[in-house]
Amino acid sequence: MAMTGIRSLCRTAFAGFAVAMIALSVSAMPETAVAQASKPRPQPNIIFILNDDQRFDAMGFLDPALNTPNMDRIAREGVYFPNAFVTTALCSPSRASILTGQYMHNHGIADNNIKFRPGAFFFPMALQAAGYRTAFIGKWHMGGHSDDPQPGFDRWISFKGQGEYLPDDGKGGPRHTLNVDGKRVERQGYITDELNSYALDFLRKQRNDKPFFLYLSHKAVHADFIPAKRHEGTLSRDAIKLPDSMADTPENYADKPRWTKDQRNSWHGVEFPYHSTMDVIDFKLRYNQTLSSVDEGIGEIIATLQKKGMLKNTIVVMMGDNGFMFGEHGMIDKRSAYEESMRVPLIAFGGGMPKGRVVNQIVANIDIAPTFLALAGVKAPQGVRFDGMSYADLLLGRPFDGPWRTSLNYEYYWEYNYPQTPTTFALRGDRYKYIQYHGIWDTEELYDLQEDPKEMKNLIADPKLRPVVRKMRADLFAGLDPQQERSSVTFTERTDEGSVLRNRNGSGPGSFPDRWLRDGTEGDLRNGMKSEGGKPAPH
Repeated sequence: MAMTGIRSLCRTAFAGFAVAMIALSVSAMPETAVAQASKPRPQPNIIFILNDDQRFDAMGFLDPALNTPNMDRIAREGVYFPNAFVTTALCSPSRASILTGQYMHNHGIADNNIKFRPGAFFFPMALQAAGYRTAFIGKWHMGGHSDDPQPGFDRWISFKGQGEYLPDDGKGGPRHTLNVDGKRVERQGYITDELNSYALDFLRKQRNDKPFFLYLSHKAVHADFIPAKRHEGTLSRDAIKLPDSMADTPENYADKPRWTKDQRNSWHGVEFPYHSTMDVIDFKLRYNQTLSSVDEGIGEIIATLQKKGMLKNTIVVMMGDNGFMFGEHGMIDKRSAYEESMRVPLIAFGGGMPKGRVVNQIVANIDIAPTFLALAGVKAPQGVRFDGMSYADLLLGRPFDGPWRTSLNYEYYWEYNYPQTPTTFALRGDRYKYIQYHGIWDTEELYDLQEDPKEMKNLIADPKLRPVVRKMRADLFAGLDPQQERSSVTFTERTDEGSVLRNRNGSGPGSFPDRWLRDGTEGDLRNGMKSEGGKPAPH
């Protein structure tokens, strides 16, 4: 299919969210066994490229403000999933869901600091046991700030926490380091190029005697965005368009939860982003420039595979670990259950898959583990439970034997260091999205994604949709596995709004403490950080 055809299909998918699927709710889905290929085929090599904070439309064929010819090529010559999501829009929980195939309430990584429970299963462990050469290169970020080698990988290159774009602080301090197979090695250059160099080195050493699995986990494009020197001054500021929902108007906040309006003037809001006065358009421009080096690295990986004659038996998959908001509903960053936060890019090609396809089924980060094991013809160990489904057949253009989901759960737990976003649970269906909040006095949300893809009109009080709300409340709660012994869910099923009423003639809403207020000047911000004990934890 020509790229113009893909653009047309994408626009249709985005505008209408028309998802062609057989009905099966996640809440009713049985435990998923790893599907086996219907026909014997050589074990493919698999390359998984995970980009940080890359939103669903941050690719050139969807946004002309970007320059991503290699991502565009993968979509054009392979398969594009316009309805790909994460089940938690936060770095560590999302990455843990990728590795375990489980929702956050099952794997237990609720934020960016919690460590895995002892004995956690990562799908690369099964690939390694089946004879794959395995490598992890890049951002791990689970288990506090450790960068120690983890089970399932023969080759290991990582860094602590979020890592840094540049090799040093630029002030004469010591160089940052990488953990290379357990040894501390000084950084040499720009992080995206350096990680890509290690990936290319791994690929050049591969032979056809054994299959390989490469997990390239980029720091980019995590904020604060720093582009490579060669990309500074590139791309157009004028090409960047801010969303209509960014405006502080009564129409934009009609029937919205109160917390969304409060977040405008906060660390994750457009009026005080990261406690600064930065311009959102300039912020987005740096994001676009920073993504350019990721795309160039993808091109180098593809060229290396072609030079070695390995592309026909290598499946290349690129995904984002969560989305990112640039002004939608007055917000920046992620965490919320809105589309721009939980929706991610997912493209793949190689391995002999048919070219130029758009697959509209709802897929997610919890599907990566069962999908990659199915592609390799490898079973998970006995007792391992995946919440996700294998989309290997959808990826390879084969008939899918069985029903597919029509909805997906979303969950995010409140963090004390970023209190702007409440604990959020949502059910994202093929037509409707239902969102509820925990531990906060605020309204639920219901959106008709076909009629209102930008999620502007909250339908939660529409009497005609009460049956939809009741069913989605029940399905959401069931999908949170409330009977699981290891579940992190600590609340009961919601059946109505609760005792939420107020006296119209009574007192107004409360205000924030005066000690939290700042003028927005640089000196005022520095003094405020100092008095509050330092900056918030990495996000």
